[in-house]
Amino acid sequence: MNLRPHLFAAALAATLASCAHAQGLGAQPAPMQAAFDAAAHGTFDLNAATAAQRSDPAWPWLEFAALNQQLDTLPPASAQDFLQRHGSEPVGEFFRDQWLAATAKKQDWTDFLAAWKPRDNVALRCAHAQALQATNDAQWSNEALALWHANAHPLPACEAVFAALDAQGQLTPALRWQRIELAANATDTAVMRSAARGLPADQQAQANAYAAFIDNAGVDALSWDKSERSRAMAVRGLSKLAQKDPDGAEQRLPLLANALQFTDAQQQQVRYAIALWSAANYLPDSAQRFAALPEATFDARLREWQAREALVRSDWPGALAAIEKMSDSQRADSRWQYLQARLLELGGDTQQARALYAQAAQSPTFHGFLAADRLQQPYALCPIDLPNNDAQRAQVRNDAGLARALELWQLQRPGWAMQEWNAALARFDDKQRVYAVEAARDAGWYDRVALALGKNPDENRLYALRFPLEHADAIRRSAQQNGIDPSWVAGEIRAESVFNPQARSAANALGLMQVVPATGAAEAKKLGLPWHGETDLYDADFNI
Repeated sequence: MNLRPHLFAAALAATLASCAHAQGLGAQPAPMQAAFDAAAHGTFDLNAATAAQRSDPAWPWLEFAALNQQLDTLPPASAQDFLQRHGSEPVGEFFRDQWLAATAKKQDWTDFLAAWKPRDNVALRCAHAQALQATNDAQWSNEALALWHANAHPLPACEAVFAALDAQGQLTPALRWQRIELAANATDTAVMRSAARGLPADQQAQANAYAAFIDNAGVDALSWDKSERSRAMAVRGLSKLAQKDPDGAEQRLPLLANALQFTDAQQQQVRYAIALWSAANYLPDSAQRFAALPEATFDARLREWQAREALVRSDWPGALAAIEKMSDSQRADSRWQYLQARLLELGGDTQQARALYAQAAQSPTFHGFLAADRLQQPYALCPIDLPNNDAQRAQVRNDAGLARALELWQLQRPGWAMQEWNAALARFDDKQRVYAVEAARDAGWYDRVALALGKNPDENRLYALRFPLEHADAIRRSAQQNGIDPSWVAGEIRAESVFNPQARSAANALGLMQVVPATGAAEAKKLGLPWHGETDLYDADFNI
């Protein structure tokens, strides 16, 4: 495809428009939707379920939804029956977590232990230790100690077993210092102070002083003892300070380094943080701070920021020098190949620049396309089609777990759908996974094409699958009205929501193009569109 940038997006969109197979969410099974809604309100009678509901792929989740509304009064026998039938399935594991939490809340340790299986959930692990203790199982202390060692953040659910360990004298000063140091590494000073409460008075005062320094690195540390622990705590505090105030960290470093006798490595650790955050904030002294660091201090992250900071200042020789000092693997990325070539070209070395452009242009990426533009050569697209294996495609689409995942998505239960999806993909090989993504695309679950592809490089060439184009008429209509390339609009939607009209961000941006309600209200008024509230933004045409 010998296309220039202004033609590329439109040609790609036209290609994809002919490949769009999405059915959207209009095929939601209405009876099951009504049943799930009833279950969510606690009004669905499992005993009155129809044969069609019981044979539906999503039935186990409907049963879960009904049981989950009555956890506080659910007979243990009913819970055990559900776990026996579905315990090894995603729905069974999901229910187990809810049941364990409910029995722990009631301190019903017998039923808790009857349903127990090892969990990643820290709160449930804390409850398990408490259950073992309550039933006089000697293993409780081992589990409680493992939790003490492994977590650097507050564990309210573990306070009871930690108090029991302390009462038995098992939380020795050495163990408390281990947890304090673990929390210091995570800069969680609340845990540091909590773990220090059982220390002797002088040690508790010192631990609290360490926590105070990490919170707000002052000069109090000048009077600390010259121990390795004090030096490590001072390094952590100064490195944290560097993130918000690189100049302040640089001013305090020589004083503390001299008073506590920092090693060279400890001083460089702080200087690394100072240089990094100076560059990230584009402070004027960034270049000098980079120059003062020994070469051995640089890693890929720091070298990238050195190059970026120099580029911002239009320091072409400095940026080129930083890129040339990158490792071979880092510099082989098309981004750095293109930028290195551009800098060489600016410096007059067109021959080496063209060689680097040629390398970068082999990559079907943004900077690969920019490099191809410099050489006036075709883009390295090379699309491939899905493997045409109808038997394997049918096998994947008939997988019970995948069918449940897709139906749950259509029933607007995305969290449950993800449980089934992840379990299904864990069973699939790479070819099956691609067919599963195709099935998700056809069911309107578009973000799977962005999040479940790319494990193998060739999957990036499945352009027709990776770039779905739904709502094409609305995109073209609104783009034409506003004089905008419709391919830009389609690209914006894919980047913002991957064509999920129900998308909602942490910043409360809604719908296909992630419009904040205040902006939506203002634009609707400007365009003369009726505005009924933020839910209007979930309407695809309105959002576009």
